Amino acid sequence: MRKISVFDVIGPIMIGPSSSHTAGALRISQVAYKIFKDEIKEANFTLYGSFSQTYKGHGTDRALIGGILGFNTENEKIKNSFELAKEKGISISFEIGEMDPDMHPNTVEIDLKGEQKTLSIMGESIGGGAIIIKKINGIDVKFTGEYTTVIVQQIDKPGVAAHITKVLTEQGINIAFMSIFRESMGEKAFTVLELDEKMKPDLLDELKNSPNINDVFLVEM
Repeated sequence: MRKISVFDVIGPIMIGPSSSHTAGALRISQVAYKIFKDEIKEANFTLYGSFSQTYKGHGTDRALIGGILGFNTENEKIKNSFELAKEKGISISFEIGEMDPDMHPNTVEIDLKGEQKTLSIMGESIGGGAIIIKKINGIDVKFTGEYTTVIVQQIDKPGVAAHITKVLTEQGINIAFMSIFRESMGEKAFTVLELDEKMKPDLLDELKNSPNINDVFLVEM
């Protein structure tokens, strides 16, 4: 049974007029920030549906920038996020995307660039501050960020899933949900693990100790 969050009842505390257009937007952007793990030089936000129509008036733009600056939903600096991003030398741009019929009306695609690294994430703000991450670097995924989430970037080879579960089992960490998403057999893939407890960051190095694992990310909201 899914655990009921306080956000399902009253929504999060948030600087801004709308939990869907501000809290949810910021949380999607927070996920991108946590996965990128590098200094951001450029950030482009492609907005779809309702986001594209109201992003200035509802503060979605400021919330999205606040997320890539590492702010949580209660941070009063969100209202100054444009200026703070400029101070950090981050180039910010927004564009309007064309909706697909199966898209949620509050969808954003975030493209980040650093000196040598890029990242693309697509997420949906589904109400009350809740989100679903739908794509990472063009690969279909699905997770909410409600749990401690570990994202393993890997090559789709035998033994990777066994290595991941072995490391977590040895540390007594219970896996609530585990899914593998891939481009095609033997190609790039992500394993997404949603855990029942917090995980020590040093375990990420243990998880990376496999020739077919390229990187590991920890997302705690």
